[in-house]
Amino acid sequence: MTFPGSGGGNFFEQILGDLIKVMGGSSSGARVDVARTWAQQIAAGSEPERNVDPSERIQIEQLAHVAELHVTELTGLSVTPTGVPLELMAVTPGLWAWHTVDDWRFLLEAMSAPAPPADGTSPAGGTAVRPSDPGATGPDQGEGTPGVRPGDELEEYPGAPGPEMFARWMATFGPMLAAIQLGSAVGHLARSTLGPFELPVPRPTPRLLVVPANIVAFAEGWSLPPDEVRLWVCLREQTVQAVLSRPFVAERLRQLLVEVVHGTAAEAGEVMERFQGLDLSDPESLQRILSDPTALAEIEEPSPARERAVADLMAVTAALLGYVEHVLDQAAHRLLGGRSAIREAWRRRQVGRETADRAAEAMLGLDLGPVQIDRGSDFVRGVLERAGEEGLARLWSAAHTLPTPAEVDAPGLWLERIDLAPSP
Repeated sequence: MTFPGSGGGNFFEQILGDLIKVMGGSSSGARVDVARTWAQQIAAGSEPERNVDPSERIQIEQLAHVAELHVTELTGLSVTPTGVPLELMAVTPGLWAWHTVDDWRFLLEAMSAPAPPADGTSPAGGTAVRPSDPGATGPDQGEGTPGVRPGDELEEYPGAPGPEMFARWMATFGPMLAAIQLGSAVGHLARSTLGPFELPVPRPTPRLLVVPANIVAFAEGWSLPPDEVRLWVCLREQTVQAVLSRPFVAERLRQLLVEVVHGTAAEAGEVMERFQGLDLSDPESLQRILSDPTALAEIEEPSPARERAVADLMAVTAALLGYVEHVLDQAAHRLLGGRSAIREAWRRRQVGRETADRAAEAMLGLDLGPVQIDRGSDFVRGVLERAGEEGLARLWSAAHTLPTPAEVDAPGLWLERIDLAPSP
């Protein structure tokens, strides 16, 4: 199969033909395969990836052990649910993308699920396919084909599919679109991510999935000592892992992420309309839209359900970001003599990221920029001023202690509620 950036081949012919064959209708495993392969191809690009240098892996492994000891002491939380040492995997961007699609398959299942009934939508596949011409009909209702205007002659383009093949492809496009959307977003994210929790999405297997090449690139780009950045990455990622190892935290985040995805389903028609306007005389137009993750993730008018889910998700996420900053400040003071240079480089990186690199954030309704980091840090600071470290420790003590959107902006309200809330 040919993908953007892989070079060679007739993209239009292969993407339409091979994806119909691979999808086979509605197979969940086939959708994961499409998303995984798409993500890996985008992450790796056109050049073969080199294996991670064993010495690089050993360096990070040693630093990860040191970081785990300090994170455990500072948070009072085990980095893994069972308390066993965290597994380290030093991987290339392509392999990071491959493993991440596997870990995020619960999101793909939610994205592929039928959309809630709404005007102009179809429950099949979660996506409404609207003919671009008012007189057009579906593949089983006549000669018209969704997205194909009468008079289009696909056969005149070498290797292009005929109307029947295009109709079959569009009929199963909902689940396939979800696979492409997830794969594209993960693939672009893999090009710059440093560890497993660039986005705080819970993973089923506790492991430190780091990308040494990206860590070195970040260090060199900001003139930082590589070993200090490696240690900082281990501290940051293991702090997030320690919080997400609490089952109720991971479950709440999964629930909210699925709600955001389901809320997006109501706007699926917007995305499909972009495909209805494709110029079929230009095969490259399909390639361009499928290789642009922002074309699949941007929603102009989010539904109320999605907005509510996003607000709840960002409340927990902002608190997590602020908590991570608090732990990093303490750990870096111990191990690095402070982290002002790394902190500033990270903030500037979050502001200056390319739009494609933020496609996964947009897809999931997340904002991981400095504004939300500061929001979470203010919340943590407010809790510490009122209740000290003992009060802050209650943040991850039970499901009912996770903050609401209003409480993140008013930590006194949060402290008042958790003191009044009944024990689970």
